[in-house]
Formats: sequence, structure tokens, C-alpha cells
Amino acid sequence: MASQNRPRTDERVTYVEFSLSSPTHPFVAVSALEGGEMQLREFIPRGGGSYAEFFSISGVEPEAVLSLARDHPSADPSLVERFEDGGLFEFVVDDHCPAVFLGEAGALPRTVEARDGSGTIGAEIPPSEDTGAVVDRFLDAYSDAELTRKRERPYRTPIFGQGCLRAALDDDLTDRQRDIIETAHDAGYYDWPREVTAEELADRFDISPPTFHQHLRAAEQKLIAMTLRGA
Repeated sequence: MASQNRPRTDERVTYVEFSLSSPTHPFVAVSALEGGEMQLREFIPRGGGSYAEFFSISGVEPEAVLSLARDHPSADPSLVERFEDGGLFEFVVDDHCPAVFLGEAGALPRTVEARDGSGTIGAEIPPSEDTGAVVDRFLDAYSDAELTRKRERPYRTPIFGQGCLRAALDDDLTDRQRDIIETAHDAGYYDWPREVTAEELADRFDISPPTFHQHLRAAEQKLIAMTLRGA
């Protein structure tokens, strides 16, 4: 059964956008490197207060990105795929990350990008949440943040929308990866808020949660890389 907190597709959400300038945020620090640009591709809850952020980064050598991110206590970085002018990276982050802060407050980060040492984070706040309270909490937590936009807009497709998923499923995923990510998608694992846990899905496949996460993470990395290559 769908969560009562999940917005209907005909509902409107409040979109808020913040600017951030402190180099203590890894995505801002990377963009301060000459030619560096970062753009969020997907933001996926992992459970236990951690999230996976997939960024495309251009203009910077991947090794420089990994080195900088490893110096930050909140980011566990990995290179998913190298491209001609950069690469696709996965950062497993905790509540020290401003995007995670918004996620834990009930908002869904949609835009995280940075260039020239300046960052932007945009998020959708569903009708079930108090927009003013979310904004105030974020501004109190991050002294370098400034609210730059606030407006209503239609509810967007959840994480890993149907079209994105279907377009990539027939490519180079293994049968197991395809079954797991398709089942997770159809069960509401990528809805916001999430409608099923990884533990529940692992039970369906009669495997342990760590094994389920291993297959799911590999599938997610391939899917996002394929989507980015086709963009």
C-alpha cells in the first residue's frame, strides 16, 4: 500500500534552492579546483542515516577528486566510470552533508551542483512537511547558506523514474542485478518516502541484506553510468 505521506502526481511540492560557498563542503571544494564542475545525478538513501550521491564531475582529474574527498570525514568516495573530461563518482555520505541534512528533514534533494567555488542545492519539500521549518533548520545548520529560490511546482517522478529504468534494464546488467533493481523499483524502494526496506526485499530473494545491497549497488552504478553515457 502506498505511503500516505507520498505526494500524488497531481500534487504540488515546494522547491527551495540554497547557495553555499564554504570549501568545507566537498562538492564546493572540488569546484574550486581549476575547471572543476560537479552535478548531482542521483541521491539514494542507503539506510542507517547514510546516502549515496552520484555526481558527474568534469574538468578535474579523477585522482584529484578522490584525494580531496578522502580528506573529508563525511565522504566515502569511489570512481564508478572514467570519462574523457572527468568521471562519474559515488560518494557515500552521512549527516555532515548538507544534501543529507535536507533528506533527513523530509526534503528530496534534486539539484546539487558547483562551479568556480560556489555551490547550489535545490530540494523538493512535500506538502506533508513544514517548508518554513525545513528552511530555518537548514539555514541555522549552515552559516554559509543563503535561500535563493522558493516556489511551488508539480511533483516530479521519484528517484529512478520508470523511463530511466526501463531504458537501461536490457543493457549490461546481470540477470540477478536486473531482477533485484526492477523488484526494488516496483516495490517502492526508490519512492520518497521509501515504501519498502532493503531488509524486506532481501527476504523476498532469500539472501542476506549485505548481499542484497551488494547486488543493488552494482546495478545502480551501471544504470546511472549508462544513463549518463546516453545523455
